[in-house]
Amino acid sequence: MAVPKRKTSKSRRDKRRASAYRLSKSTFVECPQCHELKLPHRVCKSCGYYKNREVIEIE
Repeated sequence: MAVPKRKTSKSRRDKRRASAYRLSKSTFVECPQCHELKLPHRVCKSCGYYKNREVIEIE
């Protein structure tokens, strides 16, 4: 059975554990109507369009 030759330092151990808690970057796409950045698969907050159809009326 494999046995570690040396004790793993606290910094090395914590660096390995920290990778699980890293935040992922949020993705943004350009709205085809108004060319503002929006979240994918959601209605655009600035123009109210989704998939080239007006879903909500923005004043």
